[in-house]
Amino acid sequence: MGQLAMPLGTTRTAPDPSNQPRPAGRILVVEDDPAVQKALKRLFETEGFAVEVCSDGKSALDSFQSAPPAAIVLDLRLPKVSGNEVCKAIKAQAPTLPILVLSAAGDVSDKVLLLELGADDYVTKPFSPRELLARVRAALRHTARTASVDVVNFDGISADFKKIEVKRDGQPVILTAQEFKTFQFLVQNSDRVITRDELLNEVWGYQNYPSTRTVDNHILKLRQKLERDPSSPVHFRTVHGMGYKFVR
Repeated sequence: MGQLAMPLGTTRTAPDPSNQPRPAGRILVVEDDPAVQKALKRLFETEGFAVEVCSDGKSALDSFQSAPPAAIVLDLRLPKVSGNEVCKAIKAQAPTLPILVLSAAGDVSDKVLLLELGADDYVTKPFSPRELLARVRAALRHTARTASVDVVNFDGISADFKKIEVKRDGQPVILTAQEFKTFQFLVQNSDRVITRDELLNEVWGYQNYPSTRTVDNHILKLRQKLERDPSSPVHFRTVHGMGYKFVR
């Protein structure tokens, strides 16, 4: 963790609050290594964030239930409840809450699994503090941007993004965390062609995701759940050679 010290001390003295942006909220750091806890707490507090630290998965879930944070930095290897289970449980209740996974695990399959569960990004130890901070800020900006439209109605579909509810002809529609985020991003950018790479970067938040087929599979699921005739989609359109476009 020695690489954390240099970026923190090179450009900052005591910040002038009048010149600093207001904190986006509280960062929940879920990490069982005391040294990493200390380094992350210092990193985010130096940038003006409030920070809460949890040492195991159970206390992280308890904290989330008590008061959801603005974003979560989550280690995979946790006692009591694994990082995978924490991510899955939180995203089931709050699909748009940014979760950045932090772990020594470098296996690609772990990254795929966490992103499928809804994690917004993945940073492998040892990490650059500047990169981690940039990714957290990007996730928070994305959340703020997509929050601009809270309710949408079309063709018998009603969606309330604030309540995380989707209904079709008055009946609840169950979407996974990633399906919900994909749907929300498309709605926020309706009538605009969106490439598969843009969807991967904006929804999954990870530029090196193994395959753009993941996007295609999620669009297929959305068509099956939300289109009148999935084989002839009206709203989730393919723009051949370019990507997808949502039309109400």
